[in-house]
Amino acid sequence: MQDEYRTVARAGTHETEVNRSRFLCALAPAATEQEAQDFVAAVRREHADATHNCWAYVIGADAATQRASDDGEPGGTAGVPMLQMLLRRDMRYVVAVVTRYYGGVKLGAGGLIRAYGGAVGEALDAVGTRIRRRFRLATVTVDHQRAGKIQNDLRATGREVRDVHYGEAVAIEIGLPDADVDAFRAWLADATAGTAVLDLGGEAYGDA
Repeated sequence: MQDEYRTVARAGTHETEVNRSRFLCALAPAATEQEAQDFVAAVRREHADATHNCWAYVIGADAATQRASDDGEPGGTAGVPMLQMLLRRDMRYVVAVVTRYYGGVKLGAGGLIRAYGGAVGEALDAVGTRIRRRFRLATVTVDHQRAGKIQNDLRATGREVRDVHYGEAVAIEIGLPDADVDAFRAWLADATAGTAVLDLGGEAYGDA
């Protein structure tokens, strides 16, 4: 797994105009290729009257899945420059759809490449990006008496408490960078007089 990746902070749309043609770039995070395709379909429905709805997406922290479509524009002038802009910005788990409303002036191949790639770049600047880092899922099991203080201490030190389950004991789910596991285990033993149990689970990504 990659240690980190960059994605869009939220879904959003940004509009630019080039020689009277309107270019609306819609961006969204997409966890799977199906999510990306569903987003493309939704934008197509919303802008069914547009001249073109070109799209590109990158799925996987290692950019394993990359797809793009010119949607009727000359080959290589829309989807590919959109995809190249996403990759140049190190974007992952993201989908972009650029909707074009033709304004009556032909842009030529070079103009189209600049317009479609530029629309994605400007939209990324407008919507914003965030970094997601790899971490280890972990569960701290502690008695009820110590659970409240441990949760407060975790939050005070910037640890993300992902979930809390109450039973005979309290199970607190957190995320830990691999490099912090040993130090955290020592801190936990000290904070709970050795009564807490730390179980390590799989890996996931979270906000940096």
